Amino acid sequence: MTTTPLLDKIAGPSDLKQLSDSELATLAGELRREVIEVVSQTGGHLGSSLGVVEMTVAIHSVFNTPMDKLIWDVGHQCYPHKVLTGRRDLMRTLRQKDGLSGFTKRDESEFDPFGAAHSSTSISAALGFVVGRDMGRPTGDAIAVIGDGSISAGMAYEALNNAGAEGRRLIVILNDNEMSIAPPVGAMSSYLSGLYAATPAPMKALAEGMEAFMPPPMREGARRARQLVTGQGLSGTLFEELGFDYMGPIDGHDMDQLLVTLRAAKARAEGPVLIHCCTVKGKGYAPAEQSADKYHGVAKFDVETGTQAKSKPNAPSYTSVFGKALSEEASRDPRIVAVTAAMPSGTGVNLMADRFPSRVFDVGIAEQHGVTFAAGMAASGLRPFCAIYSTFLQRGYDQIVHDVALQGLPVRFAIDRAGLVGADGATHAGAFDIAYLANLPGFTVMAAADEAELVHMVATAAAHDSGPIAFRYPRGAGVGVEMPERGEVLEIGKGRVVREGSDLAILSFGAQLADAIAAAERLDADGISVTVADARFAKPLDTQLIEKLAREHSGLLTLEQGSEGGFGSAVLHHLARNGLLDGGLAIRPMTLPDRFIHQASPAEMYSDAGLTVTDICQTAKSILMPDANIVDFGARA
Repeated sequence: MTTTPLLDKIAGPSDLKQLSDSELATLAGELRREVIEVVSQTGGHLGSSLGVVEMTVAIHSVFNTPMDKLIWDVGHQCYPHKVLTGRRDLMRTLRQKDGLSGFTKRDESEFDPFGAAHSSTSISAALGFVVGRDMGRPTGDAIAVIGDGSISAGMAYEALNNAGAEGRRLIVILNDNEMSIAPPVGAMSSYLSGLYAATPAPMKALAEGMEAFMPPPMREGARRARQLVTGQGLSGTLFEELGFDYMGPIDGHDMDQLLVTLRAAKARAEGPVLIHCCTVKGKGYAPAEQSADKYHGVAKFDVETGTQAKSKPNAPSYTSVFGKALSEEASRDPRIVAVTAAMPSGTGVNLMADRFPSRVFDVGIAEQHGVTFAAGMAASGLRPFCAIYSTFLQRGYDQIVHDVALQGLPVRFAIDRAGLVGADGATHAGAFDIAYLANLPGFTVMAAADEAELVHMVATAAAHDSGPIAFRYPRGAGVGVEMPERGEVLEIGKGRVVREGSDLAILSFGAQLADAIAAAERLDADGISVTVADARFAKPLDTQLIEKLAREHSGLLTLEQGSEGGFGSAVLHHLARNGLLDGGLAIRPMTLPDRFIHQASPAEMYSDAGLTVTDICQTAKSILMPDANIVDFGARA
């Protein structure tokens, strides 16, 4: 007789409460197989999700979600959670247009009380729910699950410090898998590993172990000061000193340990508690466990072999082009160093690290520190390249303003994933960097139109010592242009004309230059002569080029893969200030719309944004023929 799988009996978390502890362990095995099967068809963040299967089952069986608020930090690990919270039938739409988000999302389910896709926010949000509960709002316990990579960020410590001082009932689960995207770095990672290895040791010994990470004079000073004030050594872990009761370390794949510990935490009357839970990223799927990145993010794959269905681009990726160009510049200049925030391979700086390991610094998930760290190196006379995705660079904006721009320090910002990025959706879109950097005094802001231009911009940034400089480039493969043997140093603030025309000018900033050229060719077939220029710089603007285009054409169209308030706004401001709009020049800025665009393929997202070749053609015709009724200009590109 065939036994019905337990997972088929689960419509929601309340059904878990009907299962015995042994059945919960069985369910976890079924859930793991389900997640592997789903992600093999959709791609996504597999390794982190496999690492929390037992934890997810245990939390939902012990606590009363959605009344109790379960908050996943980052959200990479939320796939098992989605399966158990009524979304199993939709899992094969994961990360696709109009499908499930790859992260937690408030408007997707009541079981997602707080959206996440950037790291280190969970404890702060959970404390907010706790205060709401204590002030009479209809919410129960708050459980924050945060990884060992995410807990290295300063925001997590700010939240721990605040939560410990508040002393309110709060549960934090530290998911310690010793692996975020890259292996975690820093003293905290080593400390957590030491806690796990030294489980039988008394707390005093563990605390003294942490002192080993301090410089010798500080280490001795700390020990003497503690003895002088208290008469004894520190009695607990760092978390206990911050005001938390510490439970663990426990095996995050042992259902019995998990259930006992979570039930004990739930039974507590008051105060914050931290449960240190040790897990294995990619647990239960051999190809993931054996992979260097533990299958953090995967394409569709064959379940039996683990082989991923990677596309074969005709051109190298922008990321690899940057990494190679930076490595070559570093080979010629010993002052060049690189900083990454837990993304060495994601940003391409691993290529430089392979050749010059002592000159590449992974600061962990700590963008604020990384920016100021780079600023300090620039002040010392080094030439730092700070390689951070556009969406993550937002986390260090005050440091960019205060520590870099205000002091005029020549930090070079390599901004990967500029524009819309596809399946990761709005949380990872590089939409705002043009606006938030080009508005800063003394900044130089560039965007690469293709992979050859990116090589030139790396060389330009390396040679630029008169202030901060940034260059942006998209995710994925390049255009397929011929590559230079060596990058040329571009003249700061100078663009280039790539196609001559007489009726309309398209001034493109960044990676849509090829679309601008394609649109110009379509328009030419309709009798409209189009000039296409590559601005190269959003700051300083090539004002001579802009004024020439404005004088010699009936209309001007600006094009960028960024938000309103960026390049197009800067062009409009210049033209308005200099009276060049007074004569009736028709100008249209094409930017990302003033709304967030959710996950889909990049092509679908740009279609949604109105930034396809067809959209460019329609906008161009509306400039030159404002009275025409242009409603259908071919199929959308």
